[in-house]
Amino acid sequence: MIDFHCHLDLYEDPQDVLRQAARRRCFVLAVTTTPLAWEGTRALVGSTHGVKVAVGLHPELAVTRHREIDKLCDLVSETPYVGEIGLDGSERNRSSLSIQRQTFESVLNACESNRGRIMTIHSRGAASLVLDHLEAHPKSGTPVMHWFSGTQSELARAIDLGCWFSVGPAMLRGAKGRLLASLMPIERVLTETDGPIARRRGHAMMPWDVREAEVQLGTLWNRSTTGVQRLLARNLRNLFSTYEHRRSGCA
Repeated sequence: MIDFHCHLDLYEDPQDVLRQAARRRCFVLAVTTTPLAWEGTRALVGSTHGVKVAVGLHPELAVTRHREIDKLCDLVSETPYVGEIGLDGSERNRSSLSIQRQTFESVLNACESNRGRIMTIHSRGAASLVLDHLEAHPKSGTPVMHWFSGTQSELARAIDLGCWFSVGPAMLRGAKGRLLASLMPIERVLTETDGPIARRRGHAMMPWDVREAEVQLGTLWNRSTTGVQRLLARNLRNLFSTYEHRRSGCA
């Protein structure tokens, strides 16, 4: 099982979630919303097998935490994973897009300076702007678009730019999410939960709840659940090899 976008530190009992994820042999990318959260989550995870921690600064926090951008850029050198980063153009956050863009630009510059990173990227209501920044920073690394909700033309542009995609049960419950997922290159798709922010029947999604996404993708791709699991595992391996290849190309 692969949960490529999970807010491990935001669960009520993150240590229990971590233990259960390890016992169930989940690969988890624990994204963070601030540089301080990265330091705490890294201490929590320790050497737990199959759990990685990404350093991030969530776009919704750009206004209040933008002074931490220098700290974030310094930490990029300490991990291959960067996220959650990106832009949020929803009505609630649209007024802060200018400072969000400055923050995102700084992070992408730091990724380029470190020969590229694997990035998990938020783009709600701002897909075109996010893609503009990525196009301007082709050596920033391998972008993985988290819960992509743009238009079909924006999706086509993201595919052309080499983006990957992480999709979860919450995204795949809606008709638009299923349509977008069906148009994504299956060799560049991973599963996620966005737990505990994403919920089901009032309960936080757990890393192992990606099983639901595996079943939904099986329906879209006309594959058995076992076949989907094998494909996703291969995709994860290929993501890592693509990342290493891009880094060597930047050398």
